[in-house]
Amino acid sequence: MVFFFQQNDGQFTVIQLVGMLRGIASGMKYLADMNYVHRDLAARNILVNSNLVCKVSDFGLSRFLEDDNSDPTYTSALGGKIPIRWTAPEAIQYRKFTNASDVWSYGIVMWEVMSYGERPYWDMTNQDVCHQRHRAGLPAAPPMDCPSALHQLMLDCWQKDRNNRPKFSQIVNNLDKMIRNPNTLKAMTPLSSGVHLPLLDRSIPDFSSFSTVDEWLDAIKMGQYKDNFAGADFSTFDVVSQMTMEDILGVGVTLAGHQKKILNSVQMMRAQMNQIQSVECVWTSHQATIHRPHPPPPPPPPPARFPSPLPSLLLLSPHPDSPSILGSAVETKVPVMRHQRGANPISGARNMGG
Repeated sequence: MVFFFQQNDGQFTVIQLVGMLRGIASGMKYLADMNYVHRDLAARNILVNSNLVCKVSDFGLSRFLEDDNSDPTYTSALGGKIPIRWTAPEAIQYRKFTNASDVWSYGIVMWEVMSYGERPYWDMTNQDVCHQRHRAGLPAAPPMDCPSALHQLMLDCWQKDRNNRPKFSQIVNNLDKMIRNPNTLKAMTPLSSGVHLPLLDRSIPDFSSFSTVDEWLDAIKMGQYKDNFAGADFSTFDVVSQMTMEDILGVGVTLAGHQKKILNSVQMMRAQMNQIQSVECVWTSHQATIHRPHPPPPPPPPPARFPSPLPSLLLLSPHPDSPSILGSAVETKVPVMRHQRGANPISGARNMGG
């Protein structure tokens, strides 16, 4: 199937692709009903004819599941190679294979079909693949132009807890509903900062390492379109990151493969820019919180300036009807006697001393 897709890149409708996925899921449902686990489900092991009918093949690793309990499991006691990119985490770590581990592999096959035979995780080593799963929690970003309903089904297949993954019978039913109601396939999965950057695609460079759009085009091997981009004023990354398929057609990119490659890189660029802006926003807010200077204390009130001589003293006494000492107060004026020579200013008595 991989070679078939590479020879027919971009030639099928979404409904045709879903029909192919439905055929694969139907074959796997039959195996599951017969208590067999495939253990090597991948696009390379799917046969497809001219009518797009898909058949599951290569049963060299398939095994019969002992149905001694409610969770039939095959445990491999021998060593041997495991197709890491297609194998569920529990099968890699514990060598336990179930129909649920086949469901995980089916999610990878879905990704392969929707990306027209691209290699999962590209040129990453198997060790890097395991690290990517552990760090990001998901095996792959959505393929370009992937309907949200299909991407969600992939995510369901990649649930860490195998008990939360759908059965093949449920997958067949879901795909049947999509085929009967094509409107459910119109919504596309947006590639934004909410989706982790696709480390699976090492062929898409980090745009921040380039100083010009020309350098970026050279890096993705699309340098022949430099004049096209410049002539249409797509000369900065801010403008290029907002390009759509209509814009790419408008600058004169007519080959379907080139359109897909440029749009894919543009979407990666936009995701990287959104992530960088998000990190900068959080960092700026964090720094502002740490380094925000404390406001200076308010200046002390100026000293009271009373006229001299003071005609009266203002005394605040509790109002008789006030329920507490913090209640309202009334103003009382107390006459102050003029200070006379020899008089005590407090008592008003004259100093009789000699």
